[in-house]
Amino acid sequence: MMNANKNSKWSKTSWRNFPIQQQPVWPDTALRDKVLKKIARLPSLVFAGESRSLKELLAEASEGKAFVLQAGDCAEDFNRCHGPLIHNLLKVILQMSIILTYAGEKKVVKIGRIAGQYAKPRSSPTESIGDRVIPSYRGDMVNSPEPTLRARTPDPQRMLEGYFRATATLNLVRAFTNGGYAALDYAHSWSEASFNAFPKNPKYEELVKGIKKAINFMDAIGIDSDSPQLNQVTLYTSHEALLLEYEEALTRIDTTTGYWYDTSANMLWIGDRTRQPDGAHVEFLRGVCNPIGLKVGPDHKIDEIKRIVEKLNPDNEPGRLSLITRFGAEKVNIFLPPLLRAMKSEGFKIVWICDAMHGNTYTIRNEQKTRKYNDIVKEITNFWQIHQAEGTTAGGVHLELTGENVTECIGGHRQLLDKDLNLNYQTHCDPRLNAEQSVELAFELAGILKP
Repeated sequence: MMNANKNSKWSKTSWRNFPIQQQPVWPDTALRDKVLKKIARLPSLVFAGESRSLKELLAEASEGKAFVLQAGDCAEDFNRCHGPLIHNLLKVILQMSIILTYAGEKKVVKIGRIAGQYAKPRSSPTESIGDRVIPSYRGDMVNSPEPTLRARTPDPQRMLEGYFRATATLNLVRAFTNGGYAALDYAHSWSEASFNAFPKNPKYEELVKGIKKAINFMDAIGIDSDSPQLNQVTLYTSHEALLLEYEEALTRIDTTTGYWYDTSANMLWIGDRTRQPDGAHVEFLRGVCNPIGLKVGPDHKIDEIKRIVEKLNPDNEPGRLSLITRFGAEKVNIFLPPLLRAMKSEGFKIVWICDAMHGNTYTIRNEQKTRKYNDIVKEITNFWQIHQAEGTTAGGVHLELTGENVTECIGGHRQLLDKDLNLNYQTHCDPRLNAEQSVELAFELAGILKP
């Protein structure tokens, strides 16, 4: 395992000596420092042992022995830290994972974009509202989406609020996943998503019947169906490590190993806008022992990606580094093959994950962002086919979705159209698949995965 302690040139504050992108300008730096000092004294949100377990599972995914399902909200809103909403998101992730496990015949590594995805990079630091120019919304951990100067002024106390919202979310997730709700006997109730807003999915109902038949068979021959493997699941947490001051405050030495871990989440990723090889985000994350993700969009240089990979994973440790590609359905055939060949020629051990959301975003007439369900399916399908052609291993998907009956992405079984988006368009950032579209996509994925 990479040991950051042996690297005398790294400390959890060394990133401060490097150029940095996408950071808020806090108007009250004294208040910021006070808030960060409080966060640094608060308990860890996750534990180093959990992150090590995730790394082992990701190593399996890099060899095709497991499938990564990384999914959740585009940007978590503080006001969505609410039991039923978290519950609905969890139900959809459980449904998708059981479809992939049972129909796709794959072990599924479940990673939520949850309990910390409160900050967002933006293409511009400001936006125009009428004749006024105000700061851009950077996620609830920084400011508020309301289009007023007061709401958009960065407030460091929101970082502390984000910590406590993440704590509450994690508490509920752990209660659900370890308290019996994740038992396979509840697979039918998981389909009752979004307050019964969606019609029953016949394919899912048939799959549940098959699972129940298998459980009854196990009971009949004396195999214990009350085992933890059938009644508990582990949902690991992840978010973009964007606000490095917050991440630094939650970075601690693991007392059992002496290694540094960022305890804000099990897995952190570097965004497409902050992956500068000599930038602060790469510098910070190269020194923590969590599994790390790196987003790669069309605007990349292969030599720079090689440099970043060498920095983030100098020991070429399996499961340490995931490349999360976000090329879009129309560009994945152009950009993915040369990237795969370059990484393969270097012998880099990488978990390849397809972000089929961000490269497929477009804006309609009223400046609403949306995505086409068919484009998402197309990019994932092409991603798998390219890996097969190149002799590399496709490891999983990275999706933005919700358990709610939103109308943000067009297409799917109900054939939502552009004109339908206003029926229930809720996101403050990027459009998400709704629960019905997510379950439908899981069956598409199972078909791709099945030998």
